[in-house]
Amino acid sequence: MKNIVIAFALVLFTACGSDDAPKDYTAENDQEIQKYITDNNLTAQKSSSGLYYVIDTPGTGSQPTSTDNVTVAYKGYFTNGSVFDENPTFSTNLRNVIKGWTEGITYFKEGGSGILLIPSSLGYGNNGRSSIPGGAVLVFDIELISVN
Repeated sequence: MKNIVIAFALVLFTACGSDDAPKDYTAENDQEIQKYITDNNLTAQKSSSGLYYVIDTPGTGSQPTSTDNVTVAYKGYFTNGSVFDENPTFSTNLRNVIKGWTEGITYFKEGGSGILLIPSSLGYGNNGRSSIPGGAVLVFDIELISVN
C-alpha cells in the first residue's frame, strides 16, 4: 500500500510540473517580425498591442470600427512566404476574427491596402489552428473593399 501511495504522489507531482505553462512567444515573434520588415524593406508602424502594420494605400472611404462588418481581399502567409490562405472577397464582422484583424483592419479606410504583421498573441496563440502552428507569426496582405 505504501508503494502505491508513493507512486501516486510521484505521478501527481510530475503532472503538475512547471513545464505545463504555455510558451511566451512575444520576444521571439517580435524579432521575427522586425527581421521580416528589414529583409523586405518595409516601413511599418507598431501598435501598443504588438501588431505591426504597413499602409500602402490609405483609402478614401469609410474607416471601420472593431465591431463593423467589412469585405476584404487578403492573402495570408508566414514570414517564409508560404501561403496558408487567400480570398479575393471575404465578408465578416470584425468581432468574429483574430485579434490582429479586429485591430488591424481599423487602420485602413475603404479602398485602402497594406500589410498586417500579426504576432501569435493576436493570432492563433500557442495552439495554432489547422495548418497554422502554435506560436506562428502571420502576415496578411489586405485590401479593404468596403465597410458594410
